[in-house]
Amino acid sequence: MDCFVYVLGCLTGNGPMTYVGWTNNLEARVEKHNSGRGAKSTRGKAWSLLYVERYGSKGEAMSREYALKKDRKFRAHLKATCL
Repeated sequence: MDCFVYVLGCLTGNGPMTYVGWTNNLEARVEKHNSGRGAKSTRGKAWSLLYVERYGSKGEAMSREYALKKDRKFRAHLKATCL
């Protein structure tokens, strides 16, 4: 089963914001975030998909998600694309 690690971006009153997550159904998960049923921190915002990686297992995807959440430099680079 393919799993995806993704980075979403949006513009807020305080500037650009990113969110990192993983899923096995990318299209449905992004739709969920934009409909207000996703993670609590993503509700009420219009998200765009900025970055995606594909993995062969849930464990690999979860490990990469954790690493990307900690990688501030990478996320700052992606925030610049939100502008």
